[in-house]
Amino acid sequence: MESPINWSKFTAIIHSSSRVLLTAHQRPDGDCLGSELAMRLILLALGKEVRIVNPHPTPPGLDFLDKAGSIKPLEQLTDEDKIWISHADLLIVLDTSSWAQLGAMAPVFKASQARKLVLDHHAKGDDIGAERFIDPEAEATGILVIRAADALNVPLNREIAEAAFAAVSTDTGWFRFSSVNAETYRTAARLIDAGVVPATFYQKFYEQASLGRIRLIGRTLAQIEPYFDGKLMLTRIMLNDFEIAGALSSDSEDIINMALQVKDSQMAVLISELKDGSFKISFRSRSMIDCSRLAAQFGGGGHKQAAGAASDLTYEQTKQAVLQAVEEAFNLQTTNPKQ
Repeated sequence: MESPINWSKFTAIIHSSSRVLLTAHQRPDGDCLGSELAMRLILLALGKEVRIVNPHPTPPGLDFLDKAGSIKPLEQLTDEDKIWISHADLLIVLDTSSWAQLGAMAPVFKASQARKLVLDHHAKGDDIGAERFIDPEAEATGILVIRAADALNVPLNREIAEAAFAAVSTDTGWFRFSSVNAETYRTAARLIDAGVVPATFYQKFYEQASLGRIRLIGRTLAQIEPYFDGKLMLTRIMLNDFEIAGALSSDSEDIINMALQVKDSQMAVLISELKDGSFKISFRSRSMIDCSRLAAQFGGGGHKQAAGAASDLTYEQTKQAVLQAVEEAFNLQTTNPKQ
Protein backbone atom coordinates (compact mmCIF):
# COMPACT_ATOMS: atom_id res chain seq x y z
CA MET A 1 0.00 0.00 0.00
CA GLU A 2 1.30 3.42 -0.94
CA SER A 3 2.02 5.65 2.04
CA PRO A 4 -0.19 8.73 2.46
CA ILE A 5 2.86 10.56 3.76
CA ASN A 6 4.89 12.71 1.38
CA TRP A 7 8.33 11.65 2.56
CA SER A 8 10.10 13.89 0.05
CA LYS A 9 8.45 16.92 1.61
CA PHE A 10 9.19 15.60 5.11
CA THR A 11 12.89 15.14 4.37
CA ALA A 12 13.11 18.57 2.74
CA ILE A 13 11.79 20.17 5.93
CA ILE A 14 14.24 18.20 8.07
CA HIS A 15 17.22 19.08 5.88
CA SER A 16 16.30 22.77 5.96
CA SER A 17 16.35 22.88 9.77
CA SER A 18 19.24 23.02 12.20
CA ARG A 19 17.75 23.27 15.72
CA VAL A 20 14.84 20.90 16.40
CA LEU A 21 12.53 20.65 19.40
CA LEU A 22 10.64 17.37 19.84
CA THR A 23 7.54 16.98 21.96
CA ALA A 24 4.60 14.61 22.33
CA HIS A 25 1.45 14.01 24.34
CA GLN A 26 0.93 14.23 28.07
CA ARG A 27 1.06 11.02 30.12
CA PRO A 28 3.74 9.63 27.78
CA ASP A 29 3.63 5.94 26.85
CA GLY A 30 6.10 3.60 25.15
CA ASP A 31 5.24 4.68 21.60
CA CYS A 32 5.50 8.35 22.49
CA LEU A 33 8.84 8.04 24.29
CA GLY A 34 10.40 5.50 21.96
CA SER A 35 9.46 7.59 18.92
CA GLU A 36 10.94 10.74 20.44
CA LEU A 37 14.19 9.05 21.42
CA ALA A 38 14.59 7.34 18.04
CA MET A 39 13.84 10.58 16.17
CA ARG A 40 16.35 12.45 18.32
CA LEU A 41 19.09 9.97 17.40
CA ILE A 42 18.17 10.14 13.71
CA LEU A 43 18.38 13.94 13.75
CA LEU A 44 21.67 13.89 15.66
CA ALA A 45 23.06 11.57 12.98
CA LEU A 46 22.22 14.31 10.48
CA GLY A 47 24.13 16.89 12.50
CA LYS A 48 21.10 18.67 13.99
CA GLU A 49 20.81 20.16 17.44
CA VAL A 50 17.94 18.37 19.19
CA ARG A 51 16.10 18.58 22.49
CA ILE A 52 13.02 16.77 23.81
CA VAL A 53 10.57 18.53 26.11
CA ASN A 54 7.36 16.83 27.23
CA PRO A 55 4.31 18.16 29.09
CA HIS A 56 4.59 15.39 31.71
CA PRO A 57 7.59 13.60 33.27
CA THR A 58 8.52 10.14 32.04
CA PRO A 59 6.72 7.51 34.18
CA PRO A 60 9.06 5.62 36.54
CA GLY A 61 8.35 2.32 34.81
CA LEU A 62 9.56 3.70 31.47
CA ASP A 63 12.55 5.76 32.57
CA PHE A 64 14.91 2.91 31.59
CA LEU A 65 14.30 3.95 27.97
CA ASP A 66 16.03 7.28 28.56
CA LYS A 67 19.27 6.27 30.23
CA ALA A 68 20.98 9.46 29.06
CA GLY A 69 18.29 11.74 30.49
CA SER A 70 17.54 13.26 27.08
CA ILE A 71 13.88 13.94 27.86
CA LYS A 72 12.99 16.92 30.03
CA PRO A 73 9.54 17.63 31.47
CA LEU A 74 8.35 21.17 30.87
CA GLU A 75 8.33 21.92 34.58
CA GLN A 76 12.10 21.35 34.83
CA LEU A 77 13.24 23.72 32.08
CA THR A 78 16.09 26.05 32.93
CA ASP A 79 16.46 29.59 31.60
CA GLU A 80 19.04 28.26 29.15
CA ASP A 81 16.53 25.66 27.91
CA LYS A 82 13.93 28.36 27.34
CA ILE A 83 16.38 30.48 25.37
CA TRP A 84 17.33 27.46 23.26
CA ILE A 85 13.66 26.71 22.54
CA SER A 86 13.02 30.31 21.50
CA HIS A 87 15.68 29.92 18.81
CA ALA A 88 14.53 26.52 17.52
CA ASP A 89 13.69 26.54 13.81
CA LEU A 90 11.64 23.32 13.74
CA LEU A 91 9.17 21.88 16.21
CA ILE A 92 8.08 18.26 15.72
CA VAL A 93 5.08 16.80 17.54
CA LEU A 94 5.04 13.01 17.70
CA ASP A 95 2.12 10.68 18.38
CA THR A 96 -0.60 13.34 18.64
CA SER A 97 -2.09 16.35 16.88
CA SER A 98 -4.51 17.26 19.66
CA TRP A 99 -4.38 20.50 21.63
CA ALA A 100 -5.76 18.70 24.68
CA GLN A 101 -3.09 16.00 24.47
CA LEU A 102 -0.32 18.58 24.24
CA GLY A 103 -1.38 19.81 27.66
CA ALA A 104 1.03 22.33 29.16
CA MET A 105 3.14 22.25 25.97
CA ALA A 106 0.28 23.78 23.97
CA PRO A 107 1.15 27.41 24.93
CA VAL A 108 4.83 26.77 24.14
CA PHE A 109 3.81 25.36 20.78
CA LYS A 110 1.57 28.31 19.98
CA ALA A 111 4.23 30.85 20.99
CA SER A 112 7.01 29.26 18.94
CA GLN A 113 7.96 30.96 15.69
CA ALA A 114 9.54 27.74 14.43
CA ARG A 115 8.22 25.75 11.51
CA LYS A 116 5.99 22.97 12.85
CA LEU A 117 5.14 19.46 11.77
CA VAL A 118 3.24 16.47 13.13
CA LEU A 119 4.29 12.83 12.67
CA ASP A 120 1.48 10.62 13.90
CA HIS A 121 -0.69 7.57 13.29
CA HIS A 122 -3.90 8.89 14.90
CA ALA A 123 -6.53 9.71 12.30
CA LYS A 124 -8.30 12.36 14.34
CA GLY A 125 -6.80 15.51 15.78
CA ASP A 126 -6.90 19.28 15.67
CA ASP A 127 -5.56 21.85 13.25
CA ILE A 128 -2.63 22.93 15.40
CA GLY A 129 -0.98 25.00 12.70
CA ALA A 130 1.50 22.31 11.72
CA GLU A 131 2.22 20.44 8.50
CA ARG A 132 0.67 17.00 8.95
CA PHE A 133 2.49 13.77 8.16
CA ILE A 134 -0.09 11.23 9.29
CA ASP A 135 -0.71 7.60 8.40
CA PRO A 136 -3.69 6.12 10.31
CA GLU A 137 -2.84 2.66 8.97
CA ALA A 138 0.54 2.63 10.71
CA GLU A 139 0.63 0.35 13.75
CA ALA A 140 2.57 2.87 15.83
CA THR A 141 4.22 6.25 15.47
CA GLY A 142 7.46 4.31 15.94
CA ILE A 143 6.84 2.65 12.56
CA LEU A 144 6.69 6.10 10.96
CA VAL A 145 9.93 7.12 12.66
CA ILE A 146 11.62 4.07 11.14
CA ARG A 147 10.27 5.08 7.72
CA ALA A 148 11.57 8.58 8.37
CA ALA A 149 15.04 7.16 9.02
CA ASP A 150 14.84 5.27 5.73
CA ALA A 151 13.69 8.36 3.86
CA LEU A 152 16.56 10.36 5.39
CA ASN A 153 19.08 7.57 4.61
CA VAL A 154 20.02 7.17 8.26
CA PRO A 155 20.98 3.55 9.05
CA LEU A 156 19.34 1.84 12.03
CA ASN A 157 22.05 1.39 14.64
CA ARG A 158 21.39 -0.40 17.93
CA GLU A 159 20.39 2.74 19.85
CA ILE A 160 17.85 3.87 17.24
CA ALA A 161 16.54 0.32 16.89
CA GLU A 162 16.03 -0.10 20.63
CA ALA A 163 14.04 3.12 20.93
CA ALA A 164 11.95 2.26 17.87
CA PHE A 165 11.34 -1.30 19.12
CA ALA A 166 10.03 0.11 22.41
CA ALA A 167 7.59 2.24 20.45
CA VAL A 168 6.36 -0.49 18.14
CA SER A 169 6.20 -3.36 20.62
CA THR A 170 4.20 -1.43 23.20
CA ASP A 171 1.71 0.15 20.81
CA THR A 172 0.97 -3.23 19.24
CA GLY A 173 0.48 -4.91 22.63
CA TRP A 174 3.65 -6.91 22.09
CA PHE A 175 2.57 -7.71 18.52
CA ARG A 176 -0.82 -9.14 19.47
CA PHE A 177 -3.22 -6.38 18.27
CA SER A 178 -5.09 -6.69 14.98
CA SER A 179 -3.10 -3.75 13.57
CA VAL A 180 -0.10 -6.10 13.29
CA ASN A 181 0.66 -7.44 9.83
CA ALA A 182 3.48 -9.19 8.01
CA GLU A 183 5.30 -5.91 7.48
CA THR A 184 5.26 -5.31 11.25
CA TYR A 185 7.23 -8.49 11.78
CA ARG A 186 9.60 -7.68 8.94
CA THR A 187 10.25 -4.32 10.59
CA ALA A 188 10.77 -6.01 13.98
CA ALA A 189 13.28 -8.35 12.31
CA ARG A 190 15.22 -5.34 11.01
CA LEU A 191 15.37 -3.93 14.54
CA ILE A 192 16.55 -7.27 15.92
CA ASP A 193 19.22 -7.44 13.22
CA ALA A 194 20.34 -3.99 14.41
CA GLY A 195 20.88 -5.28 17.94
CA VAL A 196 17.55 -5.39 19.79
CA VAL A 197 17.10 -8.29 22.23
CA PRO A 198 13.29 -8.79 22.55
CA ALA A 199 13.48 -10.92 25.71
CA THR A 200 15.31 -8.12 27.53
CA PHE A 201 12.71 -5.57 26.48
CA TYR A 202 9.81 -7.78 27.50
CA GLN A 203 11.31 -8.24 30.95
CA LYS A 204 11.83 -4.50 31.40
CA PHE A 205 8.34 -3.60 30.19
CA TYR A 206 6.20 -6.35 31.62
CA GLU A 207 8.07 -8.05 34.45
CA GLN A 208 9.11 -5.10 36.61
CA ALA A 209 5.75 -4.25 38.20
CA SER A 210 5.71 -2.74 41.68
CA LEU A 211 3.68 -4.41 44.40
CA GLY A 212 1.43 -1.34 44.26
CA ARG A 213 0.65 -1.97 40.59
CA ILE A 214 -0.15 -5.64 41.23
CA ARG A 215 -2.51 -4.64 44.03
CA LEU A 216 -4.10 -1.96 41.82
CA ILE A 217 -4.66 -4.54 39.09
CA GLY A 218 -6.41 -6.77 41.62
CA ARG A 219 -8.67 -3.99 42.86
CA THR A 220 -9.54 -2.85 39.33
CA LEU A 221 -10.35 -6.30 37.99
CA ALA A 222 -12.36 -7.15 41.11
CA GLN A 223 -14.63 -4.17 40.33
CA ILE A 224 -15.50 -5.26 36.77
CA GLU A 225 -19.21 -5.04 35.97
CA PRO A 226 -20.54 -6.91 32.91
CA TYR A 227 -23.18 -5.24 30.73
CA PHE A 228 -25.14 -6.13 27.59
CA ASP A 229 -25.02 -9.89 28.11
CA GLY A 230 -21.33 -9.79 28.91
CA LYS A 231 -20.29 -7.98 25.74
CA LEU A 232 -19.04 -4.99 27.76
CA MET A 233 -16.73 -5.14 30.76
CA LEU A 234 -16.74 -1.85 32.69
CA THR A 235 -14.56 -1.05 35.67
CA ARG A 236 -13.13 1.93 37.51
CA ILE A 237 -10.15 3.26 39.41
CA MET A 238 -10.85 5.90 42.05
CA LEU A 239 -8.21 7.99 43.80
CA ASN A 240 -8.57 5.96 46.97
CA ASP A 241 -7.77 2.79 44.97
CA PHE A 242 -4.33 4.21 44.23
CA GLU A 243 -3.89 5.14 47.89
CA ILE A 244 -5.01 1.78 49.27
CA ALA A 245 -2.92 -0.15 46.75
CA GLY A 246 0.12 2.07 47.25
CA ALA A 247 0.20 2.67 43.49
CA LEU A 248 1.18 5.55 41.22
CA SER A 249 -1.09 6.98 38.53
CA SER A 250 1.22 5.44 35.90
CA ASP A 251 0.53 2.00 37.40
CA SER A 252 -2.90 2.00 35.74
CA GLU A 253 -1.33 1.67 32.27
CA ASP A 254 -2.65 -1.29 30.25
CA ILE A 255 -4.99 -2.63 32.99
CA ILE A 256 -8.00 -2.07 30.74
CA ASN A 257 -6.70 -4.63 28.25
CA MET A 258 -6.91 -7.31 30.95
CA ALA A 259 -10.68 -6.83 31.09
CA LEU A 260 -10.87 -8.05 27.48
CA GLN A 261 -9.53 -11.42 28.61
CA VAL A 262 -13.04 -12.28 29.82
CA LYS A 263 -14.57 -14.86 27.50
CA ASP A 264 -17.08 -13.47 24.97
CA SER A 265 -16.34 -9.84 25.93
CA GLN A 266 -16.24 -7.46 22.99
CA MET A 267 -15.47 -4.17 24.69
CA ALA A 268 -13.89 -2.85 27.86
CA VAL A 269 -14.23 0.57 29.49
CA LEU A 270 -12.12 1.92 32.34
CA ILE A 271 -13.16 5.11 34.12
CA SER A 272 -10.30 6.58 36.16
CA GLU A 273 -10.60 9.43 38.63
CA LEU A 274 -8.00 12.18 38.22
CA LYS A 275 -6.59 14.43 40.93
CA ASP A 276 -8.70 17.40 39.82
CA GLY A 277 -11.90 15.41 40.28
CA SER A 278 -12.51 14.79 36.59
CA PHE A 279 -12.44 11.35 34.97
CA LYS A 280 -10.43 9.73 32.20
CA ILE A 281 -12.42 7.31 30.04
CA SER A 282 -10.53 4.55 28.25
CA PHE A 283 -12.21 2.45 25.55
CA ARG A 284 -10.99 -0.85 24.11
CA SER A 285 -12.70 -3.02 21.49
CA ARG A 286 -12.16 -6.33 19.78
CA SER A 287 -15.36 -6.08 17.76
CA MET A 288 -16.59 -3.82 14.96
CA ILE A 289 -17.36 -1.10 17.52
CA ASP A 290 -15.21 1.96 16.74
CA CYS A 291 -13.69 3.28 19.98
CA SER A 292 -12.62 6.53 18.33
CA ARG A 293 -16.27 7.33 17.51
CA LEU A 294 -17.30 6.62 21.09
CA ALA A 295 -14.47 8.76 22.46
CA ALA A 296 -15.40 11.59 20.09
CA GLN A 297 -18.78 11.83 21.81
CA PHE A 298 -16.88 12.85 24.95
CA GLY A 299 -14.43 15.18 23.20
CA GLY A 300 -11.70 12.58 22.86
CA GLY A 301 -10.23 10.44 20.13
CA GLY A 302 -7.84 7.65 19.24
CA HIS A 303 -8.02 4.49 17.18
CA LYS A 304 -10.81 2.11 16.21
CA GLN A 305 -9.75 -0.42 18.84
CA ALA A 306 -8.35 1.90 21.49
CA ALA A 307 -9.33 5.45 22.36
CA GLY A 308 -9.74 7.82 25.28
CA ALA A 309 -11.64 10.86 26.48
CA ALA A 310 -12.32 12.94 29.58
CA SER A 311 -15.39 13.85 31.60
CA ASP A 312 -16.10 16.61 34.12
CA LEU A 313 -19.31 14.88 35.26
CA THR A 314 -19.59 12.82 38.44
CA TYR A 315 -18.59 9.16 38.29
CA GLU A 316 -22.18 7.94 38.11
CA GLN A 317 -23.10 10.49 35.46
CA THR A 318 -20.02 9.57 33.44
CA LYS A 319 -20.78 5.87 33.78
CA GLN A 320 -24.38 6.26 32.64
CA ALA A 321 -23.37 8.43 29.69
CA VAL A 322 -20.77 5.84 28.65
CA LEU A 323 -23.24 2.98 28.99
CA GLN A 324 -25.77 4.82 26.86
CA ALA A 325 -23.19 5.54 24.17
CA VAL A 326 -21.95 1.93 24.14
CA GLU A 327 -25.49 0.55 24.04
CA GLU A 328 -26.30 2.73 21.05
CA ALA A 329 -23.10 1.52 19.35
CA PHE A 330 -24.03 -2.13 19.95
CA ASN A 331 -27.56 -1.49 18.64
CA LEU A 332 -26.15 0.20 15.55
CA GLN A 333 -23.82 -2.73 14.99
CA THR A 334 -26.82 -5.11 15.18
CA THR A 335 -28.89 -3.16 12.65
CA ASN A 336 -25.95 -2.14 10.43
CA PRO A 337 -23.23 -4.84 10.75
CA LYS A 338 -20.90 -3.01 8.36
CA GLN A 339 -20.89 0.20 10.45
